Amino acid sequence: MTLCIDGHEFQYEMENLCRVFFPDQKIISAVKPGDGTDVYTGAEPCAEGLRIRVRTKLNGSEREAEEMLSAKEASDPREVGRCLGVLLYRLLSSACGFRPRWGILTGVRPVKLFARLAESVGEENAVGYFERKLLVSHEKAELCRMTSQNQKEILSIPSPRSFSLYISVPFCPTRCAYCSFVSTTVEKAFRLVPDYVKLLCEELRRTAELAAELGLICHSVYVGGGTPTTLSAEQLRLVLDTVGDSFDLSRCREFTVEAGRPDTVTEEKLRALLESGTTRISINPQTLNDEVLRAIGRAHTTEQTYDAYALARKCGFGNINMDLIAGLPKDSAESFRKTLDGVVKLGPENITVHTLALKRAAKLSLDPSGPYSGDAKTAQNMLTYADSALLKSGYLPYYLYRQSRMVGNLENTGWSKTGFEGYYNVFIMEEKETILACGAGAVSKLFDPLSDRLERIFNFKYPYEYISRFSEMMTRKDRVKEFYDGLAD
Repeated sequence: MTLCIDGHEFQYEMENLCRVFFPDQKIISAVKPGDGTDVYTGAEPCAEGLRIRVRTKLNGSEREAEEMLSAKEASDPREVGRCLGVLLYRLLSSACGFRPRWGILTGVRPVKLFARLAESVGEENAVGYFERKLLVSHEKAELCRMTSQNQKEILSIPSPRSFSLYISVPFCPTRCAYCSFVSTTVEKAFRLVPDYVKLLCEELRRTAELAAELGLICHSVYVGGGTPTTLSAEQLRLVLDTVGDSFDLSRCREFTVEAGRPDTVTEEKLRALLESGTTRISINPQTLNDEVLRAIGRAHTTEQTYDAYALARKCGFGNINMDLIAGLPKDSAESFRKTLDGVVKLGPENITVHTLALKRAAKLSLDPSGPYSGDAKTAQNMLTYADSALLKSGYLPYYLYRQSRMVGNLENTGWSKTGFEGYYNVFIMEEKETILACGAGAVSKLFDPLSDRLERIFNFKYPYEYISRFSEMMTRKDRVKEFYDGLAD
């Protein structure tokens, strides 16, 4: 697809909007229209203000729209970008016969935008702005409103000296077809695991020293990956005991470990988690359809999901999250409904409903027979059902975020029973608290509460890099102290 950007600076926004409707097409941007231009977007100053125009030549037909902006409107870049987005969205919707529910919004954190608006003009006006100005559907605007309300109490917890701890265990038993995360199969990297665990514990101890020296308060711990339960029970116990022995967790509200792959869950590992202070785990089936599991490369069955869940309850876990994904290959709206109903029947405290993100580095996108692009309308129907069914079953949305290249430009939403909201999920999404992160691919985010500024410290991405350049990486941790000393000044 060729996209013309003529007389304005909104190339990024126009490209993202085109990608919503044409996710598997390469978009080439040009500054002047030509015979091969598929989408033209232009802005031209005139005596009255600014004339904006959009033309499309798609699916065998041509469409055009324009709008005159007043001098006052033209002086506000955000308003110019919004109006261009509205014109483009309407023409693309007409050409494709599909109206994405998030309108012209392509950002990662719509709830954060909604909360800022609500604080300024009130919730009802914020809903109205989402619907009228951003073309967000009523159901998605209401989802933002509910989510914003349900996370208010959690967002009142952070203080200038609080933080959450993230721990990366970037190993999985196999690599899922949709995955582009920094994770390594144990079969390929088995020899790295012992050294990785040893150095991870060293990094945890150093991070704890910094936190204690600076008087930081730990509010939540989240062990993710990858699949942390790919480690042995002994290795898990070593990592988690290092956390408990090194950090002051007296004010920690939540200690989560992703036991995401049911085929990695054993009683010995679950006991190790409990005895090391874990209060919340995830058991993530993604689907309860074995054909879909095979299509995405998950080496477990639906029966193993049920067995892992029952075992976790037997061991005494009272706070379990389960992840599902809408838009998977081989899945249908009916199959997804059966999956959701089956998970709701189990009664986990949290259910997170993701939409498939079509990452370029994932196997689904690199399939020699052609990249998988998903079915936007089917995914939309899946989420519509999920939202309705979960509300009726007593679950409430408490965090929401979006990723690039999601099927149908949809969203990921965390749902919970009252009192079981995941603190870390809210903190990381709303960016209102420092995250100290340890392990390969982990990113610390240092939060300045006075300016809302975030500073990031990146760990090396891959396990072999993390191990071979560990000393070099550890020097970056000194920046944590420098950052907080700067705040004191």
